[in-house]
Amino acid sequence: MKKNNNISETTKLGSLLEILHITDPTLPIGGFSHSNGLETYVQQNLVHNVSTAKNFVESMLKNNYKYNDGLAVKLAYGFTIENNLEELLNLDLESHALKAPFEVRDGSQKLGIRLIKIYSKLLSIPFLNTVNAYVLENKMYGHYAVIYGIITALMKIDKEKAICAFLYNAAVGMVTNAVKLVPLGQTDGQQIIYDVQGLIENQTLEIMKLERAMYGVCNTALDIRCMQHEHLYSRLYMS
Repeated sequence: MKKNNNISETTKLGSLLEILHITDPTLPIGGFSHSNGLETYVQQNLVHNVSTAKNFVESMLKNNYKYNDGLAVKLAYGFTIENNLEELLNLDLESHALKAPFEVRDGSQKLGIRLIKIYSKLLSIPFLNTVNAYVLENKMYGHYAVIYGIITALMKIDKEKAICAFLYNAAVGMVTNAVKLVPLGQTDGQQIIYDVQGLIENQTLEIMKLERAMYGVCNTALDIRCMQHEHLYSRLYMS
């Protein structure tokens, strides 16, 4: 007798659609308005063509996202599975302290608050409602990577896939900004996204191995560029 796989296949598709939804660049949380320092790099002619734009994306994935927001997703996911609200609050507080540039810190908080506002209405989960209440009562900053980790854990999205999708979303955002700022051709942008897919997979696996103590490895040059963004003569982005 042939086994019916409709239920399992539907579950797989459901999980895929959930990942696509939460990482959709058109999700109305305001991610399109932040360059995370790239605008400074462009104005200082450090990023000025396809090669330097690709180097920027690769460096951000390897030296920033790996030890910061990417690892924050993994940690928040794990603390959520453990139902450990105290550690989530500590992680969110640490995230706030580690984001030295004001614009990056403020942007991360705004993205997270908007994300949980959307999903607290879409999902009926007591734990998420509790986290949302903490954010609304200013008992939690609600940084984006932390909130993303919480939501993907509660939706039972595979942790590795959740991290990988988060990094891919970050890469797409950086390339989209580079296309506008450098500027680059649309095909050039897609080539960069295609070329870094292997790196995204590798960084995902590396993040899965990282210990809690590795969270927050400093990127001094990036922090300085992000701080300089506040004082640029003209700006298209909020950070």
